[in-house]
Amino acid sequence: MHHPRPRRSALYLPASNARAIDKVRTLPCDVVILDLEDAVAPDAKPEARRQATAALAAGGFGAREVVVRVNGLDTPWGAGDLAAVAHAAAVLVPKVDSPADLMRYAATLPPATRLWAMIETPAALLALAALGQAAKASRTDVWVIGSNDLAKDLRLRVGPGREALLPHLAMAVAAARAWGLEILDGVFNDIADTEGLARQCVQGRDFGFDGKTLIHPDQIAAANLAFSPEPAATRWARRVAAAFELTENAGKGVIRLEGRMVERLHLDEARRLIALAEAISGREE
Repeated sequence: MHHPRPRRSALYLPASNARAIDKVRTLPCDVVILDLEDAVAPDAKPEARRQATAALAAGGFGAREVVVRVNGLDTPWGAGDLAAVAHAAAVLVPKVDSPADLMRYAATLPPATRLWAMIETPAALLALAALGQAAKASRTDVWVIGSNDLAKDLRLRVGPGREALLPHLAMAVAAARAWGLEILDGVFNDIADTEGLARQCVQGRDFGFDGKTLIHPDQIAAANLAFSPEPAATRWARRVAAAFELTENAGKGVIRLEGRMVERLHLDEARRLIALAEAISGREE
């Protein structure tokens, strides 16, 4: 069985900020995204690249997954970024429009380096199926919603409930699931609005996202809470798994458990939930 990797909270850090990189080694986020792109001014990009490379070499991030968001190959910095961080575990690619974009990055990087792809353009929304089909060949594991860029390019007005974005988010999740990808929700911009963040984390979880991208350390706790399996759900999942392991249920597709009908499809989800809960528990210990 595939053991899911927790990606509840993915914190963007400008790689130009050495103090932030030092601090993140102590923070409870699941993913660190060293950002060379949007969070870094043009004149700071060379220094950001040097610091990202140094941080990767130094390590010390523990169980945190470290990803580098590079500048696009169509910018003056993209090729240099890829060369500098080629041996990162994963590289986050901005503004992907087509499978050809993914393949350009994959061809430039060593075979062991995985790709994560930003879904943040109208073209990407229209190419979701093709991007999913190209995931295996391009070594793409994760999609990341770039909601600010999407809203800008689509000319949407994004209110507190994100109603105008929801159809696009739903299709991106459906495509990710169809092709076996993980997918992370976009950022919440209002750092001071903790209640709004909590609501949006829950919304993202309910839509099927695996976690949320964040712009401030204070947002980590809300994301970790929302995207962790709820204790009651985990307890029920363990009862489902145990019931199907009973000899009398070995060949059954459907069983009755505590007055509820439970199918084998529920067993698959129960096993995934248990594995995720155990991975999170192991990380926190």
